[in-house]
Amino acid sequence: MKKKTIISLVLGVAALMLILTGCGNSSSKDSSAASKGNSSNETSGKVTAVGSTALQPLVEKAATNFQKKNSKINITVQGGGSGTGLSQVQDKSVEIGNSDIFAEEKQGIDSKKLTDHKVAVVGMAPVVNKDANVKNLTMDQVKKIFTGKITNWKEVGGKDEKITVVNRAKGSGTRATFEAAVLKGTEAVKSQEQDSNGTVQKIVESTPGAVSYLAFSYINDKIQAVSIDNVKPTDANVETNKWKIWSYEHMYTNGAAKGAVAKFLNYMNSDDVQKSLVKDMGYISIHNMKVQKDSKGTVSSK
Repeated sequence: MKKKTIISLVLGVAALMLILTGCGNSSSKDSSAASKGNSSNETSGKVTAVGSTALQPLVEKAATNFQKKNSKINITVQGGGSGTGLSQVQDKSVEIGNSDIFAEEKQGIDSKKLTDHKVAVVGMAPVVNKDANVKNLTMDQVKKIFTGKITNWKEVGGKDEKITVVNRAKGSGTRATFEAAVLKGTEAVKSQEQDSNGTVQKIVESTPGAVSYLAFSYINDKIQAVSIDNVKPTDANVETNKWKIWSYEHMYTNGAAKGAVAKFLNYMNSDDVQKSLVKDMGYISIHNMKVQKDSKGTVSSK
């Protein structure tokens, strides 16, 4: 009887151990599965993009949309001008430098260290306060206005009113693009200078006689965009280079983009941005261009 009892006890203990071992294994598997479920492969990181105020609205909106699906990536977007963006990305102070101009065009920038990511095209146009009563100018007239040779709107068929030139600050990609297309090496008249497209927009709107230039994305019905030689500043005219004041919107990285930066830049070139957001916000998709431009300003067919 004792022998049977001992055997029964041994068998009982063995059975219990098998059960416990099975539970342990099951628990381990469940824990592993839970761990896999909780440890998302989602990319994480912080990305700071600084520079062009012409590009800023697009990047800000794209960043907002992007972060809704990529909550572990934090993106900060700031202005400051193209020169600032290029300088800071070169110094590795930021991950992305936004610019309206090629890095090769900016003095003090070693373009060989930077990687160019073109995300859009932006048209730029002369804009005037509506009180000036001017809607079309010749290219020569625009040049003379911004070099101080024409000083009253009546000289170009507008109101008898003094012209107030508002310029962008040196280092602005918008200014560099405008001057390359219009002034062609001639020095601009000395005038007030502003750091951003947004500030210029408000000054032109509120100042009788004011004239400046803005990215298409900042032009609204409170100011007058000016045609040049009867060519209207439209996306379609930019795409064929009929309207010649335009530039690429670049997002530069120091070396190849990686991790969170690469994921965001891939999003900037996705259909969500290129086929929708770009147009909705007043930019032109790089895929719509019928021509291309190099860092020397030479335009050719694609």
